[in-house]
Amino acid sequence: MKNTLFIVVLFIIPVMMYAQKKAEIISGYGETFEVSNPDFKTDTHNSLKVVFDVGRTFEDSTSINPLFNTAARYVNMHVNAGVPAKNINVALVVHGDAITDILSNNRYQEKYGIDNPNATLINALSGAGVQVILCGQTTAYRGVSKKDILPETHIALSAMTALVQLQNGNYRLINF
Repeated sequence: MKNTLFIVVLFIIPVMMYAQKKAEIISGYGETFEVSNPDFKTDTHNSLKVVFDVGRTFEDSTSINPLFNTAARYVNMHVNAGVPAKNINVALVVHGDAITDILSNNRYQEKYGIDNPNATLINALSGAGVQVILCGQTTAYRGVSKKDILPETHIALSAMTALVQLQNGNYRLINF
């Protein structure tokens, strides 16, 4: 009996550790892959502050903007690597053509005839503490108002202003 219990414990503990390691903060998005013993070690003790510059959309209006998914992957990947979620600070600064990806469902339906496929992801990102900031200049130029965008979105004076302020606050820029 003791041997059987010992074998069960030896099997269950690694399985539980793996399951905990693959925890997703933003469930259903931002798939990550395990990298065993990387040469460049991840600092799990300091804050990670990053701002994603999102100024473009992609041709398929039925799919999520992959740049939004990258933000989810960033969060999930670092939590999986052992960085406490409270030490991960992420912002998306949206401008230009990417404005269509944060339109409200009503406005998106008017434009494309379907619900906004990004809405659930933006809600999940926001729920995980990710700031979603929209360029006010883009909204004015394109005739978009606060009621036309997803409710998790905050309008700034401009994308440039938001990017500079965040970088002045020690956020690091990621631009794809």
